[in-house]
Amino acid sequence: MDAATPENQPETFVANYRRALANHGLQQALATATGKALGASQFAKQAVGEASWEALRDRARAIKEHSINHLDYYLETFAASVESRGGKVSWAGTAADASRYITELARERGISVAVKGKSMMTEEIHLNRKLMEAGVEAVETDLGEFIVQLAGERPSHINMPAIHKTRGDVADLFTEKLHVEHTDEISRMTALARRVLRRRFIEAGMGITGVNYAVAETGTIVLVENEGNIRLSTSLPRVHVAIMGLEKVIPRMADLDVFLKLLSRSASGQKMCSYVSFLTGVKQSVPQEGPDELHVVILDNGRLNMLANPQLRESLYCIRCGACLNACPVYQKIGGHAYGWVYPGPIGAILTPQLIGRERAADLPFASSLCGACRDVCPIKIDIPKMLLQLRSEIKAGGKPKRRFKDVVETAAFKVWERAMTNSGRYRSAARLLRLIQKLFGSKRNDGVRTLSVPGWSNYRDLPPVGAPSFRERWQEKQNGTGNI
Repeated sequence: MDAATPENQPETFVANYRRALANHGLQQALATATGKALGASQFAKQAVGEASWEALRDRARAIKEHSINHLDYYLETFAASVESRGGKVSWAGTAADASRYITELARERGISVAVKGKSMMTEEIHLNRKLMEAGVEAVETDLGEFIVQLAGERPSHINMPAIHKTRGDVADLFTEKLHVEHTDEISRMTALARRVLRRRFIEAGMGITGVNYAVAETGTIVLVENEGNIRLSTSLPRVHVAIMGLEKVIPRMADLDVFLKLLSRSASGQKMCSYVSFLTGVKQSVPQEGPDELHVVILDNGRLNMLANPQLRESLYCIRCGACLNACPVYQKIGGHAYGWVYPGPIGAILTPQLIGRERAADLPFASSLCGACRDVCPIKIDIPKMLLQLRSEIKAGGKPKRRFKDVVETAAFKVWERAMTNSGRYRSAARLLRLIQKLFGSKRNDGVRTLSVPGWSNYRDLPPVGAPSFRERWQEKQNGTGNI
C-alpha cells in the first residue's frame, strides 16, 4: 500500500511514515519539490533585504495578534459589510453544519455541477463527499487538486497538493483517467487538463472557494492563486460560496499590503502570485462580472477552543503559506499523507490534535526534532516548537495511548543520560564506558572512525563518535605540559 492511500489516518501515523520512508519515488519527488520551493523562497527574501523582511514579519504578527484578540468585533464587522453589499453570511459551528448549508443550497438552486478553487477548508469538512452524496458533482479546478482528485487521494501539501507525484506519475494518471495519448511533457499535460476543465466551468452552476483574507472594513474576500481557475470559479457560475475559518479576518484593506508581500514569497518565492482577486459583494448590474449570489460560510469547527487556550492561540495566526512544510526535515522524508489528515507538516502537527482531538492525533506532536526550522521560516513568526511541546505535555497529562517497547527504551535511555549529565563524576565515567563500548562494538564509517549504532534510531541518522581522549582530558594534559589541544 502506498504512503498516499486514503486509508492513512492520524491513529496509524507510525505505520504511515514507515511506508513513506520505504517509498523511493516519494523520496525523490519530495526532495525535488521542497528543495526548489526553499531555494526560490530564500532568493525572494534576500531581494527584500533582511531588515525589511523582519519588519514585515513583525508587522504581520502584530496585525494577526490584534485581529485574533478582537475576533468577535472584526467578524461582526465583516459579516455586516458583506451583507450590506448583497452577500449572505452563514455561521457554522461544525464541519457538518457547513457541509449541510452548502449541499442544501445546491439542492435548492438545482445545481448538478460545482467547480472548486483550491481550499483546505473544503477538505477539512469533507465537502466533496457530501456534495456527491447530495447528487452534486464537485470538480477540482486547481491543477494539483485536479490531479489528486483523479487519483482518489488527499492533497499532501498545503499549497502544492500533488507534491508527492513525479511527472511520470501524472502522465500515467492522465492516460488512465482522461483516456488521452501518453505524454510527460508538462506544457502538453497542462493543456490537456485545461481543455477538460474549461468545459466544466461552463457547465457549473456553483463556484466554491476558500478565503485567503477577509477584510472586515469592506467585506472584501481576497483570493490568491497562480492559475486563474479561482477567478473563473467566482465569476462564471451564478452562485459563489466562499468558506473560511473564523481566523481569516483582518481589520483593514491597508493591512493586506503586508500579508501579500509575505505570502507569495514564503509559499513560492514570487513577488506576487499571478492572480489576486478582491471580491466585494455580488454584481450590481448585468454587464458586470461576478455571481448573482454570494454566500460566505464562517466556520468554527474547534477554532474557538484554540482561541480559549492562551498557550495554543498562536496557531490561529497561520496564513497557510506552507513554508514550514518545505523546511521541515520530517516532512521532507515522509510527505503529507503520513500525517493522516488534512493539515500535514509542523503546522498540521499542532492543528490536527486541536481540531479532531488529541486522542486521535496523539503521535503527531511527537513527530518533530524541534529543530526550529519551521519557526525560522514562518512569515508570522509562529513559535511552532513551543506549541508542540505544549501539546506533548497536554497529551502526556491526559494519558497517551499505549506506549510501544521502543518508547519505553528511549525514555529509560534519556533518564540514564540525564543522570550522567548532571554530575561531573558520572559524566566522566559514562564517557569512558562509551569509549570502551565504541572500541569493542562500534562499526567503522567511510572515514575510518568507529561509531556506535542503535537499531532503528541509526537507520536515518548518525550517532556522533565519542572523542578519545575527551576535551577535558586533553586540557588537563596541556595544563600539565604533557599534551596539546
